[in-house]
Amino acid sequence: MKKIIVPIDFSEHSEYALRTAVKLAANGNAEILALHMLEMSDLMLTASDGLQYEKASFFIKLSEQKFEKFLDKPYLKNVKITPIIKHFKVFSEVNDVAKKHDADIVVMGSQGASGIKDFFIGSNTERVVRYSDIPVLVVKSNVDDVNFENVVYACDFSEESIKAYINATKMFNYLNAKMTLVYVNLPNDSFKSTAEIEKQVVNFFTKADGSLDKMKDVYYVADYTVEDGILNFAKKQGADLIAMPTHGKKGLEHFFEGSIGEDVANHATLPVITFKI
Repeated sequence: MKKIIVPIDFSEHSEYALRTAVKLAANGNAEILALHMLEMSDLMLTASDGLQYEKASFFIKLSEQKFEKFLDKPYLKNVKITPIIKHFKVFSEVNDVAKKHDADIVVMGSQGASGIKDFFIGSNTERVVRYSDIPVLVVKSNVDDVNFENVVYACDFSEESIKAYINATKMFNYLNAKMTLVYVNLPNDSFKSTAEIEKQVVNFFTKADGSLDKMKDVYYVADYTVEDGILNFAKKQGADLIAMPTHGKKGLEHFFEGSIGEDVANHATLPVITFKI
């Protein structure tokens, strides 16, 4: 892990993300790209009118000063950190920065379940998750220890999710973390017998790993929703982190049909990391 992107909006939650990124960076002396997106309209940025230009210049200067002050923290003194200000309109463009700088992961803060309707669905965090081609780690509080020892990876064991699984395996091997996989069986049209699930899991590992060694790390649980199944299992396992694949701009499919992935990241108290299918 060489480069970590942290979107900064000056909130308490973006500081949680920044602190988490610093701890991750320490594992491999990685560089942190602190990204502030100044969401200004094209009209203001390209205006030839004197007043509009002055307004744009004022807000840009103010943002730069605020950003500099935000990054003036003791815990950043010995960290390789590069501040980046982009005049973006939407947070989905974080992926463009990731591609340009060949970043490895995005670490982003989220408000979490606090009674505010749709705070995650349709939010900046959700947009980053949906558009990012690299893993996105979502945190909602200060993460004391990023040496994740016990990771629960939710999986539907479909062939198209193999790429996400392989990328997750590489990352957790790097972090020296144990990954336990979970399949949630539902009491509806999606229900599968144990034999059906095992057949699918065997096919998955045969194509993904070329062996069935990971079969011992797979659990099948039954619950009324996939979200409840994942969260309940993670709690039972004493997990440090929840991981799952996402289908990007198409949303979450199959096992994560609808907004399941967002709901998990929304309601989980644990950090959640997503991997693009």
